[in-house]
Amino acid sequence: MNHVGTQPFETKRLICRPFVQEDCEDMLENWIANPKVQLEYGEPVYTTFSQVQTLLSEYINNYSKTDYYRWAIIEKSSNKNIGQIAFCRVYSDCKTAEIEYCIGEAYWGNGYAGEALSALIDFTFHNTDFVKLEAYHRNENTKSGRVLEKSAMQITDNVERFRRENVLPHGELCYCIDKEKVLSKQHNSDDSII
Repeated sequence: MNHVGTQPFETKRLICRPFVQEDCEDMLENWIANPKVQLEYGEPVYTTFSQVQTLLSEYINNYSKTDYYRWAIIEKSSNKNIGQIAFCRVYSDCKTAEIEYCIGEAYWGNGYAGEALSALIDFTFHNTDFVKLEAYHRNENTKSGRVLEKSAMQITDNVERFRRENVLPHGELCYCIDKEKVLSKQHNSDDSII
């Protein structure tokens, strides 16, 4: 599989780009120190500059790998880092990736997660060899659930992570989207305009 790594992309209101050390302060202020944000998607809470700088160094070092995909979400109007979106799992053998995302609590309810997710799907299927994207949320994580419900992703019975662990989802709702269906739908939409 040919990987492209973490390439920047934009939406009307957001810039999604690789993390830099200068993101540290915004991350602490907006999301990474907030248990409501971090625990919702199963990540630890980071409360000190040192902890976040260490994490950022890890992110930045991993950008040298072409199969590493993690974007800082920047709100254009404030130029603040308000969250992240990433492929937390990459399965090159079947050209599938699992998506995770988070948005700072002060920015909830603005549609930012959905906007970043939609743009990531579009970017991925137009610029990479991935043929399937997946995500899941725990049943109690209703905020993430609403993002996935409103997205182009469809409910599915399982995701690659659980298949490889030989378990069925228990308390999680799984979603996926296939490249072929998306591009075919876009092609048909383009034909109807002519």
